[in-house]
Amino acid sequence: MPFTLTMPKLSPTMEEGTIIQWKKKVGDYVKAGDVLFEVATDKATVEHTALDDGFLRLVIVENGKEAKVNQAVAVFTEKKEEDISSYKPEGLLVEEKKPEQVVTSVKEALPKEERKDAPSFAQPSFIPEKPLENIAFPFPVGSQNSHIKASPYAKKMAKEKGIDLSTVQGSGPHQRITSRDLSLGQPDASVAFGRREVPTAPAGSYEEEPLSPMRKVIAQRLQQSKTWIPHFYVTQEMEMEPLIAVRDQLKSGGVKVTFNDLIVRAAALALREHPEVNSGFNSVSQAIIRFQTVDISIAVSVPAGLITPIVRHADYKNVGQISVEVRSLAEKAKAGKLAREEYVGGSFTISNLGMFGITEFKGIINPPQAAILCIGGVQEKPVVRQGKVVPGKTMTLTLAADHRVIDGADGAKFMKTLQRFLQNPSLLLL
Repeated sequence: MPFTLTMPKLSPTMEEGTIIQWKKKVGDYVKAGDVLFEVATDKATVEHTALDDGFLRLVIVENGKEAKVNQAVAVFTEKKEEDISSYKPEGLLVEEKKPEQVVTSVKEALPKEERKDAPSFAQPSFIPEKPLENIAFPFPVGSQNSHIKASPYAKKMAKEKGIDLSTVQGSGPHQRITSRDLSLGQPDASVAFGRREVPTAPAGSYEEEPLSPMRKVIAQRLQQSKTWIPHFYVTQEMEMEPLIAVRDQLKSGGVKVTFNDLIVRAAALALREHPEVNSGFNSVSQAIIRFQTVDISIAVSVPAGLITPIVRHADYKNVGQISVEVRSLAEKAKAGKLAREEYVGGSFTISNLGMFGITEFKGIINPPQAAILCIGGVQEKPVVRQGKVVPGKTMTLTLAADHRVIDGADGAKFMKTLQRFLQNPSLLLL
């Protein structure tokens, strides 16, 4: 008899997935445990295996197409020649969105359990303007000898003064260059700019790229976070020479650790001293969450977006253990191989853009957590020591915190404790 395969729920927050590739084709016999298809979820790309034996008779959702959780994606039969012409696939019925549904409300974007008391105000529609088809490129192409619209006298003047007419904007009919254009704010005769090509696309041209399942969840959660969570920020500049020295000493001894590893260790110890920062907020029960363990989420950039694998019990791990675990988690994240328990949860997040040379930045809180630490790069700059200006190396760290849970003074105390650990890094090796 025929039976339906529906899109499985492969992560706690998954609402839909994109089938990357079917591993079986119509007519194939599939055994339980065989890989059926690869699916991109909101967290990773994973392989889905068959739970039952049967013949694949109909593929409803093709490669590259999306399906919501519990939506029918294929039909199987127990016997190869069974008639499926009158069989109605089971599972979620998905209605196509109407074109006019371009404005969504913040209330509708929330999980169902959070909608009851939420104010209903609409998100405005932000739509790109149409390309400007009738706007001509104002500068001609080529050099003095090419087909540029210019008066004979203007061409003669340009040749005498060594002016490339392709750098001149004409003010005459049909943008024709006149002798007047060569004397009114145009390039100096001693300067010859390179040749230009005329753009072929109209000004304001664009293409739209559909969001991946992961990017959809990132967009939704961060918009909700920034809309509903009262963020405040505490920034502290740290002197980095002591941390650099410790890292170099470890490296010379064959122990390879990064600044990020040392900062994770420092943050874990600081969170132990300041449990009010190692907290969260339950928006359904309107209660503060006091996490009993220090589980630090590390923001990792992957091709589909961003994911935050977690170093569990980080305050109980030394720098070497943290370094090995962070590298392993990052490799798994980029390969889409993280297990559920390796990315779900966490009590505090660290995001590092220092490797890109960014001085500082302000992150968006990852709910239900109440704080995220943002790390900038090491900067060489003058610093004042004992009343004298000397060369120094600094790093700027910013804490973004939920003011419903964490007060400004609590955030400041946490950052000063973090500074104490980073500027006295031998404490991190105990």
